[in-house]
Amino acid sequence: MTERTSMLAPFRHETFRLLWLATLASNLGGLVQSVGAGWMMTTLTDSHNMVALVQASTTLPIMVFSIASGALADNFDRRIVMIVAQCGLAVVSLALAVLAFMGMLTPWLLLSFTFLIGCGTALFNPSWQASLGDIVPREDLPGAVSLNSMGFNLMRSVGPAIGGIIVAFAGAAAAFALNAITYIPLIAALVRWKPERVPNRLPREHFGSAMWAGIRYVSLSPNLTTVLLRSFLFGMAAVSILALLPSIASEYVGGGALVYGTLLGCFGLGAIGGAFLNSRIRARFSNEVIVRLACLGFALSCIGLGFSRDAVLSHFALLPAGACWVLALSLFNVSIQLSSPRWVVGRALSLYQTATFGGMALGSWVWGLSADVFAPEWALAMAALVLVVCALVGLSLPLPQFNSRDLNPLNTFNEPLLKLDLRPHSGPIMVMIDYQIDQVDIPRFLALMADRRRIRIRDGARQWGLLRDLEKPGIWVETYHVPTWIDYVRHNLRRTKADADNTEQLRALHRGDGPPLVHRMIERQTVPLDDDTPLKDAPEIGGGG
Repeated sequence: MTERTSMLAPFRHETFRLLWLATLASNLGGLVQSVGAGWMMTTLTDSHNMVALVQASTTLPIMVFSIASGALADNFDRRIVMIVAQCGLAVVSLALAVLAFMGMLTPWLLLSFTFLIGCGTALFNPSWQASLGDIVPREDLPGAVSLNSMGFNLMRSVGPAIGGIIVAFAGAAAAFALNAITYIPLIAALVRWKPERVPNRLPREHFGSAMWAGIRYVSLSPNLTTVLLRSFLFGMAAVSILALLPSIASEYVGGGALVYGTLLGCFGLGAIGGAFLNSRIRARFSNEVIVRLACLGFALSCIGLGFSRDAVLSHFALLPAGACWVLALSLFNVSIQLSSPRWVVGRALSLYQTATFGGMALGSWVWGLSADVFAPEWALAMAALVLVVCALVGLSLPLPQFNSRDLNPLNTFNEPLLKLDLRPHSGPIMVMIDYQIDQVDIPRFLALMADRRRIRIRDGARQWGLLRDLEKPGIWVETYHVPTWIDYVRHNLRRTKADADNTEQLRALHRGDGPPLVHRMIERQTVPLDDDTPLKDAPEIGGGG
């Protein structure tokens, strides 16, 4: 259980208020566009699979491109990244509206445009989610994430109904045009926002290295990998309702675009209720219990919606589905943010989105194909079974509680004074750290070194090793490599206050005079003909002209 804080606390911060209000308009436009795209596909083709692919085409880019977007979010001005993404989305939406008005859309052309919209969303989301930790303090972060979910689902409660009305009376092209207009408030709010710039003494990471650093960090963080697995399973199964809802509305409930919109509206109302209950539920239950209840509640909604032939019952079945949706996904999101230091939070969130939306993309295709082969109700029943499996996975891989460890930078590293004339990209660098350990302390030392190895590799070290002297068995040497000197500096600046405990315990076991001795060596695997790392301020050998 966690201490309860007000979900509305983030509204005390003006920047969050302005951006949150601006996202309401953008979310409204996106939901109206989604209704228009889903319904237009039903008019262009009779295939359930093609209808479900509208959802998949939007989520697939988030799975494919999120890690690259996360690297951009951690290495560039997040505000600029978001402005570029929103401007691109506005242009694509306007082009979609023009082609729809001209009657030139085909099923595959429509999917191409929804794919491009998904690409813009993939670029925007990591920067926006990572910015929350810069806008509000840590204690308000769960509330900020819940308010984001509530804002989206507030629009989901009215946006689809508005979209249904617009599509019913003005056509899908009008829905696409409205979406293009609603990007303007968020672009204006982002232009107005002037975030505090934190100076960075290091150059930007190379793009490929930055992506790999994010993957490496998450893969060596057990709490994060558990969240990613559970979010993948939940996203794959829970998307079944959203992917098949157009078919359910038109075939089983006997409604048109307006009924489809009201069904989505009920899903959104349920999500708003889940957002308001979020802090109370978190205060009473553990994270794992909440996720299990969300999985099982959503599974029941799938069964109820799939086998209902009554419009009122179908609407009511979507209320608990919406609540379970926001409870699970907001909890996953906050767990990622509170378990990641600021230098990698954009990439950690992007991998979370890759897992969640990758599951949604896969699920949209699987459940659409299942609906074509069997029937929509049986596809929803199979999705319910996967949700039960997701709940059972928690028996062996429970979701962690919100991380209380201090992941702020330790900021105790001072770059040593070098006697060699080293450049930032000189390397490779080999580091050796000497320890003297009593025989009785070796089991504890090895346990600490196992954690040290994970921390080192997680933060960028390569070829980590632990050596023991054969003639003086009390002497142990920790070794690792980094590609360049600047990578060595970056590696040490990534150390967090939570990592300091490991270092302090290792130093407490050290029995030598003074702290463990650190050797920093530049490595050469072949012998150079000339000294390529001369002493600083050394006179040049030979005459210069």
